[in-house]
Amino acid sequence: MTQISDAESRIMEALWRKSPLTADQIFSAVGPDNGWAPATVKTLVTRLLKKNAIAGARESEGYFYRPLVARAQYVQSESQGLLDRLFKGEVAPLVAHFAEHRKLSARDLKQLKALIAKIEEDKK
Repeated sequence: MTQISDAESRIMEALWRKSPLTADQIFSAVGPDNGWAPATVKTLVTRLLKKNAIAGARESEGYFYRPLVARAQYVQSESQGLLDRLFKGEVAPLVAHFAEHRKLSARDLKQLKALIAKIEEDKK
């Protein structure tokens, strides 16, 4: 999958939340919170178009953009990239890192235990 920068991912998040959107609607959704001018948003939209992460089309009410990359696909790619870069592709060291450097709540532990139980059950 094509690499999507942090700034570009904010545009994608807006489109994953609601689609299609015009450039003005994308700006309203992400520009003010990030301190971006409309030209910055348009530059990011153009980059995403060139990467084939989004598509644009003229419709009766204006020019609208839609994501071509599913959020789940993006999350999978980014997650795998993080694992590969920082933890040699292994999940256990990632979880250990968070357990050592970020206090895991009772809810976190419960969810991890449930996930492990489900994975073990699926492998039977």
